[in-house]
Amino acid sequence: MLILLPPSEGKTASRRGRPLDLDRLSFPSLTGARTEVLDALVSLCTTAADDDLGKAVEVLGLGKTQADEVLRNAALRTAPTARADEVYSGVLYEALDLATLDAAARRRATSRVAIVSGLFGLVRPGDRIPAYRLSGSVSVPGIGPVASHWASRLDEAVHDAAGRGLVVDLRSSTYASFWRPDAGTTRRVVTTRVLHEVDGKRKVVSHFNKATKGRLVRSLLEDGGNPTTPARFADQLRDLGWTVELGAAGKHGTVLDVVVTEL
Repeated sequence: MLILLPPSEGKTASRRGRPLDLDRLSFPSLTGARTEVLDALVSLCTTAADDDLGKAVEVLGLGKTQADEVLRNAALRTAPTARADEVYSGVLYEALDLATLDAAARRRATSRVAIVSGLFGLVRPGDRIPAYRLSGSVSVPGIGPVASHWASRLDEAVHDAAGRGLVVDLRSSTYASFWRPDAGTTRRVVTTRVLHEVDGKRKVVSHFNKATKGRLVRSLLEDGGNPTTPARFADQLRDLGWTVELGAAGKHGTVLDVVVTEL
């Protein structure tokens, strides 16, 4: 099983640790593409730091009070690194809380979880990365739209990581375009939505959607099951106490709705 997660905009910078080494990251086939994004991002932010921070703030889609993110990006090559699951600190990762899993579940996370990243394409939880700011919706001078850059480069890495197993796609819409399954892979892909049901009516709630996905992944890693089809995956979640509804297969995989009644 391969579980695809989005990154978090919020990140915790490490105070100590060796600098970034792209050659040590998982998925070595992406090293060249990572170098291109890193060079373009550092160039943009270094030039802005010396000239006009406002330009980089605008390009990166940041707020007026976030100029420090530009300076952080300018120093990415020498900044201290930490495990990716410690750097990503948003709602999903707080709910997942990988550090408190038992040893067996943490080993499963190492081999089953991959995080989609605007800067690195795809990383494992244990990969050492610096805190950075680069949304998947940004277009960077020198490489163009980040999503387009990765859309033509992630297929091999995803296929190698998934093998013949199931792909559980929990990415947000921003990162969904980084990789799309081909016709031969679609039947092994499950895309998951979280719906909040109140008085018979359902709606998507962004914040709770992220927290629920984090808890869902945690329960999968603790359980250790390895279903190979969408139907068996739905059965696994039901056995774990989740209320789920399996939809029809589509061009991006089979949609599975996780229905919750409490926030």
